[in-house]
Amino acid sequence: MEFKEFTAKNIDDAITEACEELMVTSDRLEYEVVSSGSAGFLGINAKPAVIKARIKEEKPVEVEAPKAESTDSKQFSKKDDSKKKNTNADSDNKPEAEDKKTSSIDGDDLVKKANDFLKDVFEAMKMEVVVNAKFNSQDNILDVELSGAEMGVLIGKRGQTLDSLQYLISLVVNKESSDYIHVKVDTENYRERRKATLENLAKNISYKVRKTRQSVALEPMNPYERRIIHSALQNDRYVTTHSEGDEPFRRVVVTLKK
Repeated sequence: MEFKEFTAKNIDDAITEACEELMVTSDRLEYEVVSSGSAGFLGINAKPAVIKARIKEEKPVEVEAPKAESTDSKQFSKKDDSKKKNTNADSDNKPEAEDKKTSSIDGDDLVKKANDFLKDVFEAMKMEVVVNAKFNSQDNILDVELSGAEMGVLIGKRGQTLDSLQYLISLVVNKESSDYIHVKVDTENYRERRKATLENLAKNISYKVRKTRQSVALEPMNPYERRIIHSALQNDRYVTTHSEGDEPFRRVVVTLKK
């Protein structure tokens, strides 16, 4: 499958756009970052992020038939038993070395950058917020969990404030990083609660479309939320989904299958 180009406000949204159009989960997506984009100054001269993506090609697993061991090979194995032991000892050490090379990114430095940035933001907002940031070196994901007394303010309408914070933190930690760091910001399990709400909405809309036999256009959503709707109705026997419009007014349309 050929690579297709996807453009969005940031890398995460571009990846979500690709997953949405190709109808795959992110673990089955192969992509290359063409441009990380830039936020500009107060939105002026902002440049979008661009990626090239395609569905990963699954390689068939080759199974070799067991080979009969000849007498010569048995004698050879006895003679070189000590060599094999050394080789095995070396191979036992290899995974450990490879594990150490899983990521060359300084997780502690990333966490410090995120914490320092958020400290300044919350001081300017005069809010007391507890920040718990952790870096997953295996997946290159920085998870930021926020807690406090005024989390409704940080979530904002349909999570827009939380998304904005996530985008700004992504700019901060990726500014001098050679590898792209995914950033996830959450509070009070909002992401999971919002996902459950959208999945329930998708089922209700599906029932409405089947009953009225008329298409329904949902409210504008960000790429992540649109993807939840698409995934929830992907295997629906009666309806299909597609997206229409341009950002930030792009929305999901649910239609009856022919």
